[in-house]
Amino acid sequence: MSFEDIKLLLVERFGADIIVGEETGGLQPALLIDPDRIVDVCLELRNNSKTYFDFLSCLTGVDYGVEANSFGVVYHLASMPYKLQLTLKISKEHDRANGEPVFKSITSVYRTADWHEREAYDLVGIFFEGHPDLRRILLPDDWDGFPLRKDYKTAEYYKGIKIDY
Repeated sequence: MSFEDIKLLLVERFGADIIVGEETGGLQPALLIDPDRIVDVCLELRNNSKTYFDFLSCLTGVDYGVEANSFGVVYHLASMPYKLQLTLKISKEHDRANGEPVFKSITSVYRTADWHEREAYDLVGIFFEGHPDLRRILLPDDWDGFPLRKDYKTAEYYKGIKIDY
């Protein structure tokens, strides 16, 4: 199944507004999905016998910068039986002064999303609504801030110990 076939399948199932854009200029094309429908899209791609994307190989949180004022999540799906890969992206504007950006968790579709979403929360500060155990996974629970955000200020000390970079 080609990229265009997958796109057509999603449009037929959910309507044209499910796909808000696409990126075809890189090594792997990506579908930009309506962020509120990401769970439905992943479930369809996993359960549909024509696609059977049975594996979430990677999930990455993205801070598009202070000027862009938006955050996103990139999903890399794989279909083991069909030897296919697909990239999905979601994003939304978010005012940094109003807490963390919120996206829906896909842990109900892919169990591997559990740790991937925790990592995106820990490092980028993206909150995943519906995640069963969203807490830091790499940094201590009392760490201040999210190190992969574009506006992150590197800590000089942690519990009185100088952090030497």
